Amino acid sequence: MGKFLIRCYEILFAVLFITVFLWVYMITWITIHIVSPGPAIYKARRVGLHGKIFTCYKFRSMRVDSGKVRLTTLLNDDRVFPFGKFIRATKIDEMPQAFNILFGDMSIVGPRPEDEANAANYYVGEYKHILDVKPGLTSPASLYDYTHGEKYEDSDLYEKEFIPQKLKLELYYVDHKSFFYDNYLILKTSWLILLTILGKKNFEVPKELEAKNIT
Repeated sequence: MGKFLIRCYEILFAVLFITVFLWVYMITWITIHIVSPGPAIYKARRVGLHGKIFTCYKFRSMRVDSGKVRLTTLLNDDRVFPFGKFIRATKIDEMPQAFNILFGDMSIVGPRPEDEANAANYYVGEYKHILDVKPGLTSPASLYDYTHGEKYEDSDLYEKEFIPQKLKLELYYVDHKSFFYDNYLILKTSWLILLTILGKKNFEVPKELEAKNIT
């Protein structure tokens, strides 16, 4: 699938997504303003394709005065307000990134964009190739983080145990990227979110990890 057709597909996806879920955007925007003083949108500097810095948009799920940026959001993180927990669990907090797709900074599927400090530490050696593709809304690594990584309560343990697996999953995606694999991941993302909403808590390890033997 050529770059032009992929770009057309991304634009169509983003426009349809924003149109269909406009009511969710509006309700979330209003609710955040009501329950937590401050802007509804969180703007973060992230590293994208070939190291380009861009502004990544999210619905704010943490208090404005949440302090220093940390490596990740851990289980029972006290920075997250109650409604923020809901939009994180349902991935509504990521929905503004449809505009990043529309602007061309992100794809639907691709490695999750890291902040500059993390990128400088993570993307070395073979992992530099993770920046060879645009970051995306979902990927094997981001799904693994959603089902397993967010259960960590200790940041040091998360960095030691989980980050190496996450990076290898991102690299796995770069090496196996295809139109069909992307659509499989889109469907899998929707399914995992639905299962989470229905109360499922324990998920299997991704097949990609077993294929790479990196668990």
